[in-house]
Amino acid sequence: MTTFLSASDMENSNVPDAPLAPETMQQSGLTLGFLNDMILRTLYVRGSMIGRDLALYLCLPFKVIRDPLKFLKDEKCIQIDGGDLVGEVSYKFSLTDLGRKRATEAMQVCAYVGPAPVPLEDYVEQTYRQAVTGILCYPETLQAPFSHLVLRDELFNAIGPAIISGRSVFIYGPPGNGKTAIARSIGEFMNTAGGAIYIPHAFVADGNIITMYDPSLHQIDDPGVDGSDDSDASVRRLLSTGTLDARWVRIRRPVIVVGGELNLDMLDLRYNDEAKFYQAPIHFKANGGVFLIDDFGRQLVSPKELLNRWILPLEDRHDFLTVASGKKFQVPFEQLIIFSTNLDPKALVDDAFLRRIRHKVEINAPTRETYEAIFNSVCRRLGMNTCPEAIDYMYERYYSQGRSPRASDCRDLLEIVQSICRYRRQPIHLTRDLMVESAATFIAEFK
Repeated sequence: MTTFLSASDMENSNVPDAPLAPETMQQSGLTLGFLNDMILRTLYVRGSMIGRDLALYLCLPFKVIRDPLKFLKDEKCIQIDGGDLVGEVSYKFSLTDLGRKRATEAMQVCAYVGPAPVPLEDYVEQTYRQAVTGILCYPETLQAPFSHLVLRDELFNAIGPAIISGRSVFIYGPPGNGKTAIARSIGEFMNTAGGAIYIPHAFVADGNIITMYDPSLHQIDDPGVDGSDDSDASVRRLLSTGTLDARWVRIRRPVIVVGGELNLDMLDLRYNDEAKFYQAPIHFKANGGVFLIDDFGRQLVSPKELLNRWILPLEDRHDFLTVASGKKFQVPFEQLIIFSTNLDPKALVDDAFLRRIRHKVEINAPTRETYEAIFNSVCRRLGMNTCPEAIDYMYERYYSQGRSPRASDCRDLLEIVQSICRYRRQPIHLTRDLMVESAATFIAEFK
């Protein structure tokens, strides 16, 4: 069982209890045989290594791998090529001929080399410690992440309860009116007010290694926690008592966005046939944060199939992962999942599915007052003068003639004006004539 460092003992009180480094092999949750194979594979791939470097690479204190190293030496699988008076941590270990044979056999079973995994039970326990439902949300704390958006009060006040629930949210309405921007702002709120969380590099379930940390999706919150800071500090952690477990990475709450590319295969474990280990599915990597399905209803797979896949997770807050042998493992489904769509929800799913999506937030086309506020806000952001005549033209020529105004029109039109001015080497200055030119470029009127 993993022990934890209380969040109250850490600098950031928003950070959940952190896993403490194991003192013994038993506390690591890994068996002697498992660690033996990891050490053999590591030395096979990386060549001879000093004891402390091997511990650093495996993200385990040296005292945890001391017994496996002794066992492998007694079995004549490794040898000591040298060292100094510092002790065993300075010994240089390499494979013998027998060790290379055993390492080759271990590689055929699983070729994973890297930070040692944590047990599935420890991952599950840590995930529930940092649940999205535990984030405090008040109007004043929610304002900053949404300050760049112009929202009606009733819309803004509907978002807070949805965040607090930690349940599913359906954001719908015509395109170009800020659905994705609102969803991303919810993610920014999670990042700032929600604090950091801990995820493992990998975890092990019934001997199957499943990688979790993904640098392309997860943003490290504090480099000093995951062992990526200076080597002297890393060594001190691995030789000391009561330090953080380097197998875990401290990250900002993840915000993972998928669109039309989403399919059912992405929601299952991905098995590497050559390396013989798994990668966690994309929605699983969003645990503790936000999983945004943008353009819901436009995926290759039907909305009904997607929601059928999530009936149990949406209701019970847990999911199942299935390995190649067919064995299933229960895992947390602890995330705020947001469905964003331009389509009519009733045309996508039936009432039974909509009932499972707790919060429905409709975002309609902006009123003229809201449109003007957005337009002027974009002008300020681009360092451009406001121009009521430009807005008048858009309403006279387009919005009063059947085209629905979109909040995104403001940004798109004004950025075209900015580009025109730069191309002509003239000061960026908005006029009605430039808006006429910009709109003619942006709004294609096909004959």
